[in-house]
Amino acid sequence: MDIATLRAQNPDHWRLATAIRVLAMDAVAAANSGHSGMPMGMADVATVLFQNHLKFDASAPEWADRDRFILSAGHGSMLIYALLHLTGYADMTLEQIKNFRQWGAITAGHPEYGHVKGVETTTGPLGQGIANSVGFAMAEEHLRARWGAKIQSHYTYVIAGDGCLMEGVSQEAIGIAGRQKLSRLIVLWDDNGITIDGKVSLSDVTDQKARFAASGWDVFECDGHDPADIDRAITAAKASPRPAMVACKTHIAIGSSAQDTSKGHGALTDAKLIADTRAAYGWEHGAFVIPAEIKTEWEAIGAKGRAARTEWEAQIAALTPAKRAEFERIFAREIPARLAAAIRKVKKTAVDEPKKMASRSASEVALKAINPIVTDTFGGSADLTGSNNTKTADLGAFDIDSRKGRYMYWGIREHGMSSAMNGMALHGGVRPYSGTFMAFTDYARPAMRLSALMGIPVTYVMTHDSIGLGEDGPTHQPVEHLAISRATPNTLVFRPADLVETAEAWEVALQQKTTPSVISLSRQNLAPARTTHTAKNLVAQGGYVLADSEGKRQAILIATGSEVEIALKAREMLQAEGIGTRVVSLPCMELFAQADESYRKRVLPAGPVRIGVEAGVRAGGWDRWLLGERAKKSDFVGMTGFGASAPAERLYQEFGITAEAIVAKVKALL
Repeated sequence: MDIATLRAQNPDHWRLATAIRVLAMDAVAAANSGHSGMPMGMADVATVLFQNHLKFDASAPEWADRDRFILSAGHGSMLIYALLHLTGYADMTLEQIKNFRQWGAITAGHPEYGHVKGVETTTGPLGQGIANSVGFAMAEEHLRARWGAKIQSHYTYVIAGDGCLMEGVSQEAIGIAGRQKLSRLIVLWDDNGITIDGKVSLSDVTDQKARFAASGWDVFECDGHDPADIDRAITAAKASPRPAMVACKTHIAIGSSAQDTSKGHGALTDAKLIADTRAAYGWEHGAFVIPAEIKTEWEAIGAKGRAARTEWEAQIAALTPAKRAEFERIFAREIPARLAAAIRKVKKTAVDEPKKMASRSASEVALKAINPIVTDTFGGSADLTGSNNTKTADLGAFDIDSRKGRYMYWGIREHGMSSAMNGMALHGGVRPYSGTFMAFTDYARPAMRLSALMGIPVTYVMTHDSIGLGEDGPTHQPVEHLAISRATPNTLVFRPADLVETAEAWEVALQQKTTPSVISLSRQNLAPARTTHTAKNLVAQGGYVLADSEGKRQAILIATGSEVEIALKAREMLQAEGIGTRVVSLPCMELFAQADESYRKRVLPAGPVRIGVEAGVRAGGWDRWLLGERAKKSDFVGMTGFGASAPAERLYQEFGITAEAIVAKVKALL
C-alpha cells in the first residue's frame, strides 16, 4: 500500500503515526547521529499497538499490572521516545527529544532502563530485548499463578528487527519461550529486509517464520503499514495459546529517498531529504512541532488505561494487610527481616558441627534456609542442576502446568538464561538466580554486563570456579573469569572460603537492590575456615583478618575461596619458623574497596610483605591490595564506571580523560 493510499484510507491513523516519524527525523537530524529508518518504518505498527492493544497509563509508568513494551531493536530509540512524549509520560518532554543523544539528556542513543520511565529494559546490543522478554513473560505467568489474574494479568510485546533475530541469543530465547508456551509473549518482527551493510540476503537466508514455528511459536503476518491488517494480526496473536510472532512487512525509512536501502537504516540528516519526506507525508509543520489536536489524541491514548489501573488498585486494596504487604515487599525488592536469623543459624551450625564441604554444596545449604523465607527467589541452572546445587526441595519446577514453581530448567542456554533473568528482575516481583560453570561466564557475559549497567540484583551462581574442578581440563577450568567479572563496574564478586562465608555472601547478595552478584563456588571440598561463631556478617566488609600473626607481623597472606585453606596452612608453616604471618580472607574485593580507608589499613597495614593467593590470573584488582594504597608512585586516567550518551569530545571532558587531568595527576604524585 503506497503512502497516498494509506493517507487517503486511514487519515486519522496516518496523522498519529506521522507524528512519530517526524519527531524521529527531527531528533536524529538535530543530533546529527542516530537511526531514523526503523522508527519511520515501524510507526504504523507502534501506533496500532499503543492505540488498540497496550494496557498502560502514562501517568503511572510503574503500575505493576501494565503490559510491557520492549524495543529490542534499540537503535531505533526515537520510536519509543516519541511514543512516550506523545502519550504524556511526564519526564519525556519535548526538550528531552530536542536533546537526543546529548550529555545529560535521558534520550540516550539506545534506550536505558532507569533513565526513562516507560523504558522497561536497556537495549541496543541486538537480541537482548527479545531474550529479556522471555523473562518478563515468565515472571507474569508465575505471578499470575501465585496472585491471581486480578492482580497480575498482562502481555509482553516486543519490537524486534532482523539484527535481533540474527544474534544467537534470540534462538536460545525463542526456544525457551516455545517450550514453556508463554502465550502472553508477542514479538512484532520489523521485516524490512535491510541491515547496515545492505540487504539481509547478503548474510542470511533463514526463513524466520518457519524458524519460529519450529521452535513452538504461532506465526502471523501483516502489512506493517495497513492499520486494519496490523490490528487483525495482533488480535490473533493475543488469542494464541503459544507465544506469537507477527511478521510485519515494512519499508525502512518509508517515504524518503532512502526507503528500502541501507542508508535508510542510519541517520537521515540531509535537509532536502527531510523536507521531501515531510512533503510526501503531507506534514506542513516545522521541526519538533506537533499540532495540539494530534498531541491531544495521543495523550488520550496514554490515559485510556487509567480506569483499568484504578480498578487494579482497588483489587490491591482489597487484599488482606499481610498479602498486600507481601506484594509491596516483592516489588520493592525488600528482604524479610527474619532472613538474618536464618543465616545466623546456618553459620552457628557450621561452626558447631564443622565438616569439609565444597562451597557449591555450602551454597545449597544456605539456599535451603533462604528459599522458604525469601519467597520471591526463582532459581535455575543451565542443565547443571546437580552440579550447581541451585535447586532446593521446596521450589518446585516452573513449567506449563506448574506456574507456581520457582525453579527453571533452562537447558544449555547460558546466554538466554542470563538475559531472561534480567527480564524477570526488571519485571519485578521475582528475584532470579541461576547457575552454570564459571568457565561459561563467557557465554553469559553480554547479559551479565547489562545486569550491571541497568543496576538490577540478578545473582549468578558460578560453580567449578578454578583448576580445582580437575579432570575436565583447561576448557572448563576458569582462570581469567574472576578478573573479567571484577573488572565490570557495579558488580559484586563473591568467592567464599567455606559454609559460613557462603551463607554470608548470599545474605549480602540478597540485600542488593541495584547491583548484581557473582558467587564463585568450588567443586572440591574445603576445610572450614571460620571456626568461631560471630553474628556479624564479615563478608559484608569485603575482607577481614581471619588469622593474625603470633609475634612480630612480617607477612600478610591475602586469599580467596578455596585458597584460604592453603593460606592458613602456609601460615602455620611460617609461624613454626618464627615468621609472624597474618591471613586475610578477601571474599569480595568490591565491598572491601568500599570500606573505610581506616578499616582497610587495619586489615592490610603497611610494613609486612604481602602475598596474594588465588587459583586465577593476577589481573582484576589484585595489584591494589598487593602493592598498597599509599606507597605508590603511579596513578591512572581512565574509566571507573560505565559511559554515557553524548558526542565523543564531551564524554572525554566529562569523564576527565584530558591532558589537563594527566598534568594534575603528575603534579600530585610529585
